[in-house]
Amino acid sequence: MNIFIGSLPFSVKDEGLREIFEGYGEVASARVISDKFTGRSKGFGFVEMADDAAAQKAIEELNGAEISGRPIVVNEAKPREERPSNGGGGYGQRRDNGFSRRY
Repeated sequence: MNIFIGSLPFSVKDEGLREIFEGYGEVASARVISDKFTGRSKGFGFVEMADDAAAQKAIEELNGAEISGRPIVVNEAKPREERPSNGGGGYGQRRDNGFSRRY
């Protein structure tokens, strides 16, 4: 089962997240999501556990638990939704505002 963990203190790293969940069973992976430009934690992460019963127990017991004085949010991760492509950031796009131009 894939578990979402939110409101993580920025000091928590992958290994720290793994250690928290290993008390409930075998952890296949633990990852704190970080900003790709700064490398700073975004304050959330994901843990993958093979045993669904152990994962469910971890969710029930850790949701609302405090880490470094901060209550965390723990629940089953939802599948990632596809985001529609908007064609990029607008660079090079021209918009027709009703005026006709010839170059």
